[in-house]
Amino acid sequence: MMRLSPTEVRLPALSTAHSHAFQRAMRGTSQRPAAAQRGAADDFWTWRGQMYRAADALTPESLLEIATVAFAELKRAGVLTVGEFHYVHHQPDGTPYDDRTIMSDAIVLAARRVGVRVALLRAAYHRAGPGRAAEPGQRRFCDPSPDWVVRDVEALRAKYKGADDVRVGLAPHSVRAVPPEWIRDLAAWAAREDVPLHAHVAEQPREIEECVGETGKRPMELFAELGALSPRFVAVHATHLLPHEARLLGDAGGFACVCPTTERDLGDGIPDLGALRAAGATLCTGVDSHVMSDVIEDVRALETLERLRTKSRVTFAPREGTPAEALWHAGSVAGARACGFEDAGGVLVVRRDHPALALVGEENLLDAVVFSGSAALVDRVEAAGRG
Repeated sequence: MMRLSPTEVRLPALSTAHSHAFQRAMRGTSQRPAAAQRGAADDFWTWRGQMYRAADALTPESLLEIATVAFAELKRAGVLTVGEFHYVHHQPDGTPYDDRTIMSDAIVLAARRVGVRVALLRAAYHRAGPGRAAEPGQRRFCDPSPDWVVRDVEALRAKYKGADDVRVGLAPHSVRAVPPEWIRDLAAWAAREDVPLHAHVAEQPREIEECVGETGKRPMELFAELGALSPRFVAVHATHLLPHEARLLGDAGGFACVCPTTERDLGDGIPDLGALRAAGATLCTGVDSHVMSDVIEDVRALETLERLRTKSRVTFAPREGTPAEALWHAGSVAGARACGFEDAGGVLVVRRDHPALALVGEENLLDAVVFSGSAALVDRVEAAGRG
């Protein structure tokens, strides 16, 4: 995995399997307790209202500008692969643009301008929750039927067919945003076409309560019953899974994409990473809301969050190699594979004489990078074949 020279440490480039690039424009805007001053708690749901206002202001031109900034910052942090969970499709009133994929194309163009690979995960969205029509802030996310979603995915796949820097996948947003029959139909289509299938799963307790109320099942149980789980399935967040739900995901060979810096920012909670590891789910990470763009921080959290949850140290021993090697694999190759790519796409280069690595012996270099490093360590990234 790691290659050394007298002057450099070379590692597989990082990946981030879950991004909402437009939310990079929110940085610094949602950190004051406006809701709490009115006697209510600040939480995911109050933040979501701020996010809807940011989404409502987007144009194809501004999305291109914001995504370019977001992806450039990620590349500077060592990332060559981004999974963009894209759900801002239409005009603010919900009317499709004449060019129905113009917002998706802005994401791809931003990635190409920066020089990162992108998995465009076209999201399906239909409602505010069980029995509730879409709210005004959600209208530009929504489609009237799964057929509309599939039509756009097919158009995007045709447009980028054969491109080595673009993958197109499908993303039923969540059990809140799409009804069970949509999940069933979209999962079946994704299986036939062999494309990545991503979904937010068990991010919030309210999401679970509403799912149980509508279907009698928890979200992961529902995804399993509807045929969504497979080695192509990526459960984003997986924060509030029970152990048997982790086993459902692991038995299917699926991924859990944990987004620690965003989950920390939103107060979402701490996932049971031990249960996910024991179940055989493949872990990867996502930058999600871009509250900060330091994938080494996300990678490290796959161990440090479990230390906090269990009140212990060094919480797992991989079958092969060291914990740092396993964590780097999760943040590089595993994340790329969750996005439909086969490898990390290139290398991340750290200078051996970086002050953060002073006094560190060669046998502990990767441990120091993972557990004591940050994006500031990255000297450059080199895409495979481009030097």
